Amino acid sequence: MKKITIIGSGNIGLSLAKGLVNKNYCKPDDITLTRRNLKLMTDEVAAGFNVSDNNIVAIYNADIVVLAVLPQQLKKVLEEIASSINPEKQLVISVVSGVTCEDVRKELGNNVQVIRAMPNTAIAIGQSMTCIASDNAVDKNIKEVTILFETVGAVITINEDLMTAATALCACGIAFFLRSIRAASQGGVEIGFHAHDALKMAVQTAKGAADLLLLTQSHPEGEIDKVTSPKGCTIAGLNEMEHNGFSSAFIKGIKLSAKKAAGLYND
Repeated sequence: MKKITIIGSGNIGLSLAKGLVNKNYCKPDDITLTRRNLKLMTDEVAAGFNVSDNNIVAIYNADIVVLAVLPQQLKKVLEEIASSINPEKQLVISVVSGVTCEDVRKELGNNVQVIRAMPNTAIAIGQSMTCIASDNAVDKNIKEVTILFETVGAVITINEDLMTAATALCACGIAFFLRSIRAASQGGVEIGFHAHDALKMAVQTAKGAADLLLLTQSHPEGEIDKVTSPKGCTIAGLNEMEHNGFSSAFIKGIKLSAKKAAGLYND
């Protein structure tokens, strides 16, 4: 079994670790999690994960090193571990927003195999949408990373110049869809439902809509047409949302997130 070290135990790092274990990709003791304050890692220790506050020690026996820190923290981390990375034995995966494979190799060395991955927090329950890309990794390593992330959701391989866009659509995007579900539940309360019932109804309706597209491979507009009748209540509601900028606001939000993500590493 591959040994994995995840540098940075924030939301994505922990979600990845828990997702891999929950889906039986590996055992907790195959994963080492790093964090500066180990007092915050008591739950992870109890779950069987290895923890460390020393990145150099943590990567010593690792086959895969996952970089999961904030963009503003990455350069310092890379400088710290550069002399300890073994390009012949270790594969580096970066899930850091706005950081290219070339940015990572500038610090670790040009002979290091680097693959970028952009999952979202649904990785913790095996439902992430993860995009991966690389500018130098061999097919064997691309395949290995694909299998790893397929364990915890769906994966597509894209050109690296689209990774910032993928950050906005998938990683930031999960928040956008959650906010739309929240808005739907609030609307439900306003028309008469108790909050917990409205939220359950909104969540299941959203899940049904997503599954409908995934299972039938149909287009959203095709499914919308099935529930919009002439002079009906559905088209009236949709048109009211559009008059108030629903689609436009969503698109603008995605574009702004992509622009922001592109500058995170150098801010």
